Amino acid sequence: MDIQRIAEEIDACQRSGKEMDKVTISYPSLSVEEAYAIQKGCVQHAIDRGDQLTGWKMGLTSRAKQVSMGVKEPIYGRLTQSMELTEPVLHLEGLIHPRVEPELAFVLKKELGGGEVTPRDVWAATECVLPAIEVIDSRYKNFSFTLVDVIADNASSSKFIVGDQGFSPYTTAWDEVGVSMMKNGEVVQTGAGAAVLGHPVRSVVELVKMLNRDGISIQPGSVVLTGAVTDAVSVSEGDRIAVQFDQLGSLRFRVQA
Repeated sequence: MDIQRIAEEIDACQRSGKEMDKVTISYPSLSVEEAYAIQKGCVQHAIDRGDQLTGWKMGLTSRAKQVSMGVKEPIYGRLTQSMELTEPVLHLEGLIHPRVEPELAFVLKKELGGGEVTPRDVWAATECVLPAIEVIDSRYKNFSFTLVDVIADNASSSKFIVGDQGFSPYTTAWDEVGVSMMKNGEVVQTGAGAAVLGHPVRSVVELVKMLNRDGISIQPGSVVLTGAVTDAVSVSEGDRIAVQFDQLGSLRFRVQA
């Protein structure tokens, strides 16, 4: 298996917005470890072009999704500077079939690593928590993939936007934060922080432990998208998305070509 060649193919599709066949069609025995190696190589291509690694994202943080995929732990992906929306506009250029989901984002002030990390360690290392929206977009045809396919495709990472106001990690029961997502003025999804592994802090704990297997720690200043609070919603040109987070305000953006 040529991991570098596969990484180059996925990277090219990510840049062009071109669909591709699942990796497992050609490599049905692809392992989780090989898939993460492909992911790392793919993101390295972006870094070599001048992009920067700015954080991490978690996927499959819903117990129901884990059962449906036949896994017992979440998956992770890498976030880069170019993925972050600095204005409330999602441009469709380069995207294939984008979907949006509300999240809670942790911003770290201290390095966080090791295989024995606890929620208390996460809180001590957290600068603030931000409301966020992630845009996911699989490069695979028909948004269809296996577990290892989606890992190789950087966990369907695409774009994300975070709120301007950070919140103390200590003053809010993050598992109880209610979220309501509206599309063109109509409520399309509701949920609460507990949808993320029972509590979003557990998502960060799991991320640290998984990264530790490869000798990786999370660096100060990193953003961690902890996982979807609701199901994802498809968007297209002209759509307007608004997400209301209890006690945290709202995030909005519009979709245009």
